[in-house]
Amino acid sequence: MATILRDWSYRYQWFYDGISRLAALSVGGEARFRQFALQGLTIHSDSQVLDLCCGSGQTTEFLVKTSQNVIGLDASPKSLQRARLNVPKASYIEAFAEEMPFADNLFDVVHTSVALHEMQPQQLRKIIKEVYRVLKPGGVFTLVDFHAPTNPIFWPGISVFLLLFETETAWELLKTDLAELLAKTGFKVSKSTLYAGGSLQVIQANK
Repeated sequence: MATILRDWSYRYQWFYDGISRLAALSVGGEARFRQFALQGLTIHSDSQVLDLCCGSGQTTEFLVKTSQNVIGLDASPKSLQRARLNVPKASYIEAFAEEMPFADNLFDVVHTSVALHEMQPQQLRKIIKEVYRVLKPGGVFTLVDFHAPTNPIFWPGISVFLLLFETETAWELLKTDLAELLAKTGFKVSKSTLYAGGSLQVIQANK
């Protein structure tokens, strides 16, 4: 699946940014989309915050406005290079999400935005366990990602997007109950909201 457009979106920042802005129009624009998972959260200036799979820092930009202790983690050196330029107020670490180089019970908040659909099922489960490990008791895991549309009108749009830009793992996520996976790991899901005809899900869960 996917096409050369996926490769271009990783290679060229301007192309990725353009696609992101276009895709976010259905929910009121990219700024609104990037803050979906942060709505209702209490983040203090001294909160320890992890932007997991931070990419080029699109949501990191909003996180550093609330906390002075934001770390962005990503496995892509190119993405981290862009993030450092885009959001220099955060710290950055190159590592895999399923093998995070952090101590137990470190973070108050772990955030991830449209990254879990990139993971194989076994990888996804490891990542959720790692997030649980690095969160403090009572800490929050907040995420936004794809979801199988509940409104049939949105199926053509998301299908075309996934065919052009994503791989089979994104289709697999549409069949995955993320809230259930989180609960099985020990999380207590406090919020689960659907947007864009059900094609996007926002979940907040407490350790």
